[in-house]
Amino acid sequence: MAKLKRAALYLRVSTDGQSVENQRLALQAVAAQRGWSVVAGYDDNGISGAQGRDRRPGLDALLKDATRGRFDVAMVWAMDRLGRSLADLIDTLRVLEAAKVDLYLDQQAIDTTTPAGRMFFHITGAFAEFEREMIRSRVNAGLARARARGVKLGRPKVSAKVENAIRKRLVAGDGILKTAKAVGVGSSVVQRVKAGMLQPPDLPVRR
Repeated sequence: MAKLKRAALYLRVSTDGQSVENQRLALQAVAAQRGWSVVAGYDDNGISGAQGRDRRPGLDALLKDATRGRFDVAMVWAMDRLGRSLADLIDTLRVLEAAKVDLYLDQQAIDTTTPAGRMFFHITGAFAEFEREMIRSRVNAGLARARARGVKLGRPKVSAKVENAIRKRLVAGDGILKTAKAVGVGSSVVQRVKAGMLQPPDLPVRR
């Protein structure tokens, strides 16, 4: 006898005036038709799909519980309920795939519990890799053009006078933020100077 699949519903609407109930009813009907048991529900009410996982508590809880093995398939009414950013959508799909949790998208008729549906994960993964390679190529080409024009790349160095002022304040016991504000530089500059101060001096080579 086949194991009963445990389903979790993820529901999202963009504004407080909308309701997730229509999505819930539609997905519950599909689950009942397929013999899946709905064991959990996660809602993000009044949250835009453009927001990342860190600002969507419902999605964050869904993905955490997926990694804990609390359900077998995540059911969502439509792909844009998961996210409108390709990068965020792919990250979500990767978490589900790594957790061996299937995905059902009602409006797109995508169901990774079927062989045809499982191709969806592989196709999106291929597109994600293609996108990363394109971005990497554009960045490298841009750096090469900048070097050809004589543009100096990397973090700009501060003058010896500024560096000495930073050292004096650090030696006097000022913190990084206080020193940065007093000298008029970023905290990352102060951190680099401090790191250099903590490095042991080079010892002479014995011959």
